[in-house]
Amino acid sequence: MTNPKQGQQRVFIGLLILVSLAFVWLLLPFYGAIFWGVILALIFLPLHRWLMAKLNGRATLSALLTLLLVLFLVIMPLSGIAASLINEVINLYQQIKSGDLNFGLYFEQAVAALPPSAHRLLGMLGIDGIAELQAKFSALITGASQFLATQALNVGQNTVDFIISFCIMLYLLFFLLRDGVALSDRIRKAIPLDEHQKQHLLLKFTTVVRATVKGNVAVAAVQGTLGGLIFWVLGVNGALLWGVIMGFLSLLPAVGAALIWAPVAIYFLLTGAYFDGIVLALFGALVIGMVDNVLRPILVGKDTRLPDYMILISTLGGMTLFGINGFVIGPLIAALFVAAWDLFSGREEEPR
Repeated sequence: MTNPKQGQQRVFIGLLILVSLAFVWLLLPFYGAIFWGVILALIFLPLHRWLMAKLNGRATLSALLTLLLVLFLVIMPLSGIAASLINEVINLYQQIKSGDLNFGLYFEQAVAALPPSAHRLLGMLGIDGIAELQAKFSALITGASQFLATQALNVGQNTVDFIISFCIMLYLLFFLLRDGVALSDRIRKAIPLDEHQKQHLLLKFTTVVRATVKGNVAVAAVQGTLGGLIFWVLGVNGALLWGVIMGFLSLLPAVGAALIWAPVAIYFLLTGAYFDGIVLALFGALVIGMVDNVLRPILVGKDTRLPDYMILISTLGGMTLFGINGFVIGPLIAALFVAAWDLFSGREEEPR
């Protein structure tokens, strides 16, 4: 015979699951704002604590000051870059559409400069001539630029939604900074796991979030800035756009910004612009390429890093499923996956 208390407990657990799922469903329209509110709170919590110590424990004032610093030092500069990027993408697409910017011609010049052996190789691969290559390349570039321009226009048209999400993020960030410690303690007590397991998983969660945003984003920003700067110096069209693309590619290990600057350097060399090609190749290899090797170990730390192949797969998978937010969500899920299996197999690290 079923114990009445056990039956009540099962009903209560079912109700708990139901209302939790309903609450998550309710928050889904603003998950991006909530996600970045939590991420920024984790990143800037040490600053909030430092300010609170200087202000004799005045949590509300220190949270407000931290929020203002985040707004003026992080969000406003990023908003300015995003606005300039949208304008540049739209202008670039219009230049391609009007014929003022002809990537097909550039590609034709590069292919024409190839040695005869390369042309024979293209024939063996079933590509009969320059015209076919030019058509394929032009279609690829036009499609990509049209997609970017469409996305840029969508961002501009969804201004109201963006402002609402932005305000929610700032509002949530303030309260997470002020009350985040108490809230995390309540969540920690509610998790039905052993104390050591909770400590290990929460430590891994915090470490990966901070390492991903602080380290990977900083490296990507520096590499993208350097790439855009050298493109601007060499007179390449759309330097800001290419810099941003190089920054995004820098998030992916074993891929990186070289996917952008290396083809441009090769084009310069093939078309006789030897000085520009050599400068870009040397700058890309020695300056942009070395940023990852120098900054990432300092900002991220070797002990917190996942294997490169796991970061690559989880980042690509995360961005496929969750969009831009996936570059944090993907590695975070991978890190929690590894941490949970380490706990299960008994190979977890001891709490620090």
